[in-house]
Amino acid sequence: MTPTKPSKVHLPDNRGLQYAAQVIAQGGTVAVPTETVYGLAARADQDDAVAGIYRAKGRPDFNPLIVHVPDVTAAQAYAVFDHRALALAKAFWPGALTMVLPRRSDANLAAAVSAGLPTVALRCPAHPVMQALLKTCGLPLAAPSANRSGGVSPTSAAHVAASLGDRVDVILDGGETQRGIESTIVGLREDGTWALLRPGPIAEAEIAAVLGAGSTAVHSKQIEAPGQLASHYAPGKPVRLNAEAARAGEFLIGFGAVSGQVSLSASGDLAEAAARLYACLHLGADAPETLIAVAPVPDEGIGAAINDRLRRAAA
Repeated sequence: MTPTKPSKVHLPDNRGLQYAAQVIAQGGTVAVPTETVYGLAARADQDDAVAGIYRAKGRPDFNPLIVHVPDVTAAQAYAVFDHRALALAKAFWPGALTMVLPRRSDANLAAAVSAGLPTVALRCPAHPVMQALLKTCGLPLAAPSANRSGGVSPTSAAHVAASLGDRVDVILDGGETQRGIESTIVGLREDGTWALLRPGPIAEAEIAAVLGAGSTAVHSKQIEAPGQLASHYAPGKPVRLNAEAARAGEFLIGFGAVSGQVSLSASGDLAEAAARLYACLHLGADAPETLIAVAPVPDEGIGAAINDRLRRAAA
């Protein structure tokens, strides 16, 4: 009889966290839930460990990584925080906001997390499992979504296992994630301007309200943060957007009054739609139909982030 392999999936209890921290310390990778999606974490202060993330995901090395920290004090060891960054941290950390800030010259981080840029993307997550791992490790953790690069982001441990398989060392199963789409990313410029680099659970208007009427928003087309590639979050099948009904051979993802094989939210709740977006795309990817269609989603509030992900999935 062939012996079975030990499971990669562990509960995020004390034993599981201690084991995951040992794997991290040794330069390995751990899939861990955040309040947005599951992240593929490795220590952010070692080049070889960060390279393991790129290898596991098949990720382009020009695409920077988000560094996760337990609090704003830890974050200040890696980036220059001005009054705007401190105000945003006070308003939204811990939570689903990533800030791209000038990287400190003495930051003890692998060069690869910044992908050659003079900035670093930092986030203080709210999920108790990610927070527990950060505190158990005592290390900054680089953690993009725990899936093959360009594919649909994972919102459950099963999604991680199906996408990465033997490419990940440990999976901490913390159940399904709550917010469902990746963090909002804002870049704060040294000239006083700022840019929304990726829409997410925290709306642009909420950021503008904290930064004040005197702040200036700019737009950027260069790759400065994760999730900016034109084609991303793809389910491996052609995707048609704004579909009012399914055509032949299509798996329809409904919303509101438009019903399908599954629905983002039958009641038209955008927060529920965000939380279910990737789970629905995974179901579409696994369905026998060769095409995926998605019902119209209002482009307001978190709906802007949902449509951003859908456009990239369809690209």
